[in-house]
Amino acid sequence: MLIGTYQHNIDSKGRIIIPSKFREELGEVFYATKGKDDTIMVMSKEQWNKLGEKIASKPSADTVALKRFFFAGAAELVPDKQGRVLIPQILRDHAKIEKDVVITGSGEHAEIWDLQRWIDYNASLTDSEVYAIMGDLQL
Repeated sequence: MLIGTYQHNIDSKGRIIIPSKFREELGEVFYATKGKDDTIMVMSKEQWNKLGEKIASKPSADTVALKRFFFAGAAELVPDKQGRVLIPQILRDHAKIEKDVVITGSGEHAEIWDLQRWIDYNASLTDSEVYAIMGDLQL
């Protein structure tokens, strides 16, 4: 399970360090694609295949937009010896990332956020919204 929050910078070549704990969970090769809330979603090969299977199981007329969203800008990522991966420009543009980023664990996948957007997102959450969701989980 991917958990935690890590702050990093993206270098001038578009590379970012993926935390070692995340690399252990994600494997030697993993995948990045557009995520919700203008994020980059990072997942293991297993999760990537599950996503493909879920999309393929839907009627094809319903999946055209999903296929374009998830697969057109996706990238296979292989970390270098320093744990850096190259994030394609199309994904950086989607997530509005320029320099400072946050990599968060989201259970089965990780998310890469622009730092200021992450701060703004968290500031917009209210305790009552979170508690309402937690109530559905019966925690």
